[in-house]
Amino acid sequence: MGKLTAFTDTVLEGVAKLNCWEHKKCGRQPGGSKVAELGVCPVTTYGELHGAHGGQNAGRACWAIAGSLCGGKIQGTYAQKLDNCWRCDFMNAVKQQEEPMPLGFSATRLGMEKSIEKQNQGK
Repeated sequence: MGKLTAFTDTVLEGVAKLNCWEHKKCGRQPGGSKVAELGVCPVTTYGELHGAHGGQNAGRACWAIAGSLCGGKIQGTYAQKLDNCWRCDFMNAVKQQEEPMPLGFSATRLGMEKSIEKQNQGK
């Protein structure tokens, strides 16, 4: 098992569960290389979805957050961006990793919130 970054807090069968900014190397996380130019991405600080699919803040739920910057342009609302997200290699990697897990995969914020609630009840 390799070294995990500060933002990655879980591992699936020896494979790090990367957050979107780690996978995409966008540099928009706090302290990232593109923050001065493009600003901090709202996904990286969206604490309400911390833990969704094992990610930091909304790092493994980026498709549910409006205003993220993917493919070099600001993405709109959940409904506007979801079509692009379903074609995203990162979202599909998270889906593949999470579907077999006990809490499964959710493309919706409500589904992720319910999973986080179940996860927290088990602690």
